[in-house]
Amino acid sequence: MDAASANLRAGWIMLGAVASFAVMDAGLKQLSVQYPAFQVASLRGAASLPLVFAWALWSGGWASLRIRRWSLHLLRGVIGVGMMASFVYALRTLPLSTAYSIFFIAPLAITALSVPLLGEKVGPRRWTAIGIGLVGVLVLLRPRGEGFISVAALAVLAAALGYALSAITVRVLARTDSIQSIMFWLLVMIAGGAGVLAWPDWVPIRAADGGVIALVGVAGALGQYAITEAFRIGEASSIAPLEYTALVWGVLLDIALWGVLPDTVTWLGAAIIVCSGLYLLRRERLHSAAEPP
Repeated sequence: MDAASANLRAGWIMLGAVASFAVMDAGLKQLSVQYPAFQVASLRGAASLPLVFAWALWSGGWASLRIRRWSLHLLRGVIGVGMMASFVYALRTLPLSTAYSIFFIAPLAITALSVPLLGEKVGPRRWTAIGIGLVGVLVLLRPRGEGFISVAALAVLAAALGYALSAITVRVLARTDSIQSIMFWLLVMIAGGAGVLAWPDWVPIRAADGGVIALVGVAGALGQYAITEAFRIGEASSIAPLEYTALVWGVLLDIALWGVLPDTVTWLGAAIIVCSGLYLLRRERLHSAAEPP
């Protein structure tokens, strides 16, 4: 398969991954009304765990689950619990489209954090793109009016920061540990860690919510597998921009399930962040192409 065909196939898989995660997030939003954030985070991890476990054994066998760097896995588990619980907490009050718009700051945060944590070099143009993206976040936070720096919006920012830190740990872990190990043990730690924190306020699970929990588990597992496969066969710089299609799904699900439309400020802030993110991806692609092999 040539590079163009591989990127095309990876692009379709990436679109499927984004759609799966959007469905999962819609389920998390539904559950967040009935259950505490840590409990929903635990249910998300536990619901996907059997499917990811089966995939890991099928694709790599027991040896693929071996852990070589326990400290980084534990750190990623702690980050994962905080990230998932923060995002679920935000979804309780924010529309999906608004939460996604704020969360789009994550790719910019990954680039910024790669400098102090990985020693990577970021040029002035990419720093400018990061700064413009932060302006977009300020627009979404609404410097004036009752929406200014809501707790839910800050929770999404915390989740985006956690996602960025988790992505950086993956860059390091992937040097020694398999992708099966990275995915499986993260879900184990989210299910167990968030479950322990949720236990004092645990709410009995209603039978009526069983289908939603199962949907969250299946959609989350499929999304994780699809995004892993997409980045395996395609060029990251070609398929990463497709993550922004999550905003389309967020708007459609908001309309279909909750009858909510994004306001003008949300569209403006999202546009600023997405444009800065796309420019940053373009600069990183040019930077990678200019580096000697």
